[in-house]
Amino acid sequence: MTDGLLLPPGAGSRIQTAGITLKVGAERSASWSVFEADVAPGFDVGAHLHHNVEEVFYVLQGELELLAFHPREKTDGDWRTWESDAGTPVFKGGPGSVMFVPAGCPHAFFNPGPEPARMLFLVSPSGHEHYLRELADLITAGGPPDQEAIAALRTRHDIHQLTPLANRR
Repeated sequence: MTDGLLLPPGAGSRIQTAGITLKVGAERSASWSVFEADVAPGFDVGAHLHHNVEEVFYVLQGELELLAFHPREKTDGDWRTWESDAGTPVFKGGPGSVMFVPAGCPHAFFNPGPEPARMLFLVSPSGHEHYLRELADLITAGGPPDQEAIAALRTRHDIHQLTPLANRR
């Protein structure tokens, strides 16, 4: 029999430079990983998709622009202008808003506000923390990030970038 895990506020494993705290990951669950993330003003994760991963995002504080649909037309650069085939625009979500992303669905988030936003996100299956730690290592290695190494890392972790990750401030 295995005991559960109880964490007080602020506890977990901090992933440096990413503003992310791993709450539960592959060392405890084969099914999912859960993170608390601070999203800096102007941060745009860029539209991307995963073929074998599902995600849930829950906004705790602030406001995020959220995308979770296949666009009618893909424009390069800024996914925030995309609409679904049914005419659904990008969603602006505040505290309590939820975004579910099934496997294969393009998705993104952006913080348009002047203050950091906070969110909880779950990734299934577990292990997304390995990608985030490796990405943090590449970004903090000194000098400009090696874009080829980042692209290879994303490919290994089922991340197919559609628009660039960006800081829009």
